[in-house]
Amino acid sequence: MSLSLLLSCIWAVAANVLAMTPSKDHHWRNAYILIAVGIPIVGYVVVQHGPWIGLLVLAAGCSVLRWPVIYFGRWLRRIGRSTSAE
Repeated sequence: MSLSLLLSCIWAVAANVLAMTPSKDHHWRNAYILIAVGIPIVGYVVVQHGPWIGLLVLAAGCSVLRWPVIYFGRWLRRIGRSTSAE
């Protein structure tokens, strides 16, 4: 197993362990840290294994961090509506 895939597996395990811990801010601080660490790992996977494996790792990360992705999609839709109304 390559280093990039090993790092992505460690990231997934860490994300699941962090999800099991109690949190006062509903895990948003953990989500920000996981996003900041996960983006370079996805880039590293793309460099080593190509875009298809990178997309699979990105989809796995999005499934773990689904609420930040949902809120980002809602924000993009809201931005799209405000620019098209002008």
